[in-house]
Amino acid sequence: MRNSPPRLFRPVAISLALALTAAACGQSASDNTASELEATEQPETGDGAETTTADSNTDNNTPADAQNFDYSTVDYDAPRVGSAIQDRFDADFPPPVIDPNLIVSGGPPPDGIPSIDVPQFVSPADADFITSDEEPVIAIEVNGDARAYPVQILTWHELVNDVVGDVPVAIAYCPLCNSAVAFERDFGKRTLTFGTSGSLYQSALVMYDRQTESLWAHFTGQGVVGHFAGAELVHVPVQTVSFGAWREANPDGKVLSTDTGFQRSYGSNPYVGYDQEDTGPIGSFFNGEVDPRLLAKARIVGVDDDSGSVAVRLDDLREAGALPVTEAGRNLVVFHQAGLVSALDTGAIAEGKEVGQTGVFVAESDGQSLTFSQNDDGSFQDDQTGSTWNIFGTATAGDLEGNQLEAVPHLDTFWFAWATYQPDTVIVNP
Repeated sequence: MRNSPPRLFRPVAISLALALTAAACGQSASDNTASELEATEQPETGDGAETTTADSNTDNNTPADAQNFDYSTVDYDAPRVGSAIQDRFDADFPPPVIDPNLIVSGGPPPDGIPSIDVPQFVSPADADFITSDEEPVIAIEVNGDARAYPVQILTWHELVNDVVGDVPVAIAYCPLCNSAVAFERDFGKRTLTFGTSGSLYQSALVMYDRQTESLWAHFTGQGVVGHFAGAELVHVPVQTVSFGAWREANPDGKVLSTDTGFQRSYGSNPYVGYDQEDTGPIGSFFNGEVDPRLLAKARIVGVDDDSGSVAVRLDDLREAGALPVTEAGRNLVVFHQAGLVSALDTGAIAEGKEVGQTGVFVAESDGQSLTFSQNDDGSFQDDQTGSTWNIFGTATAGDLEGNQLEAVPHLDTFWFAWATYQPDTVIVNP
């Protein structure tokens, strides 16, 4: 049985319901949202959520049938069977990866928060709707095609179906878990297009593909219920960075335009005050307990790879500037640079609090392993050649000028969301 929302979080739940309705209907959220959030009682324990252990997370939400099923035997190219939008319990589906009962309504119906399926772009110089260089954009580059998706737009749409560098991709942003990801849309013989299902799993966006109406986890790019249960999309690295930093690095890039075909309050944040570290996820959207190792909404940088998963606390990263990640034989570096504001703080996104921007890269160039430190101007310098690097892992000066570090898919997100999907994650100790 689902837990009812704890008393501490009911005011927030009401506010977020208003925000989700606003995103679906194109209206601004209630003027009372900010004050309701500010008035929310803080947990007496001071740790931001119901907390005991990490055991009640994704592993325990995986049905036994899924744990023992070989998904490589599924013919995903076969004709569609059923619709997970209509019936999550259709016996013709492969076993669901997560308990369908834990997928809950976020308020809007399917496509109530409309995806952008015919994206329009402008040059950086013409993106005058971005009023601050510190505003967040989701940056992606595929085959030399550099594009920026302003979070002020993605807040209201959550999904963009695009083709970048001739590769069909989906760019997804989930405000409730504060995360941006991208995936290739080609799977087998199908090119998929994605929409918002109107549902959430552990407070995270659940996508659906329009070809088979299967449900997909935004966080992992995995099909969780329906025809594509068990399938996994290919991640494409993205970064959430400031518009100013992106424009400097990509003067000829493309910026998603507000010419979306919809009327929305672009530039405003319907989730005012949500970015409070010592508050937890919304009770009606979250099942179980939050891993107590960190505050529920502590910001982290998460990496999940063949060696397992690791999380870097943003506070530690901010202090270090450039932090090596060598756990389990890795050779990665995580960069942090000031100049990016939160999209989930104040009513105007451009006026949010400073949080900083990150990047994760393989710490190697031309076959040489590198270690890094941060310069006073916020750029980065490798200790081996003295070359200067930017937040995108590009050498801008020195012996390695023009070289590019290999980007590693990562998530800038809240701890409660990462720990839910990665309950065995290791927190990097700087």
